[in-house]
Amino acid sequence: MFGQEGCGLRLEWGGEGVAALGGLCAVLVVVDVLSFTTSVDVAVGRGAAVKPVRWLDRASAAPASNPAWTLRPSSLDTVPAGELLELPSPNGATLCELASGTGAAVLAGCLRNADAVALAALEIADGGPIGVIPAGERWGIDVNTTGAEQFFGPLRPCVEDFMGAGAILSALLEHAPVRASVEARVAADAYRGTGARVAEVVAGCVSGRELIGAGHAGDVEVATRVNVSGAAPRLVDGVLRG
Repeated sequence: MFGQEGCGLRLEWGGEGVAALGGLCAVLVVVDVLSFTTSVDVAVGRGAAVKPVRWLDRASAAPASNPAWTLRPSSLDTVPAGELLELPSPNGATLCELASGTGAAVLAGCLRNADAVALAALEIADGGPIGVIPAGERWGIDVNTTGAEQFFGPLRPCVEDFMGAGAILSALLEHAPVRASVEARVAADAYRGTGARVAEVVAGCVSGRELIGAGHAGDVEVATRVNVSGAAPRLVDGVLRG
């Protein structure tokens, strides 16, 4: 089976990507722009911490001390320092939990903290390979449905996570002369080619239009601010902290 061996920067999608790269990379960066890793960045940037909860385990998650705090990034701009949030999500949180069992260090990246996460990944990896995992979406998941009968469909690669992964990989390539796989370099090139239009692109993709149509344009706007955060959330003992 062909892989990306020999490359310092690698990219694979979703849970299958975690399985493919987890045992080979020193660091895994999970990217779920809309919205888990963006929410993590907002919360950690305010001094809070986030416990990722697998989507299937969401019924057992402890309720937030303030019910207004949700997976929506715009809801977290009042989270106080020291707060521990348990955030379930079908993509980013689930992948963080999966990645925690691979032996790799796990970081949560997005557009907002791309440069900070790239620098942290290089320091932690100390010359070892870095894997970037765009979460993607799953066909058939409705986050507004709580029933166990929900259909968890196959992976749908999505524009917003490709842009987020590309932003991080672009920063990695700028900060270190690392050999990137074709998969990783194409993501970086796609992000660079998008340039200042990244907010427009994310807002216009399927996921962006879905959120905007549901009245959550503010969350898309928060998620598409590039390099406004110095947080580099790392998963330690099951909790993401700055």
